[in-house]
Amino acid sequence: MQQLKSLIDNWVLLAQGLIGSIGALAFLVAFMYKIIAVEPRSVMEAKRWIGRIVFGTIGVEIAGTLTHALIATIPSSAH
Repeated sequence: MQQLKSLIDNWVLLAQGLIGSIGALAFLVAFMYKIIAVEPRSVMEAKRWIGRIVFGTIGVEIAGTLTHALIATIPSSAH
């Protein structure tokens, strides 16, 4: 059971790091696009994408935390 827990922890950390890096890059691209966009509609779309990126990144962090919390609830007798 300890090996499974370790495997899940490693995958969660890897996924959080990957999503965090991709999210940061996507945020920068959307922010830069918002700055250089000429049309008001394009600026509005960039703002919406920034919101989605932030919301998605926070969602991944919360999912990782919930995974750790659920693993911690497994009784030690089941290990």
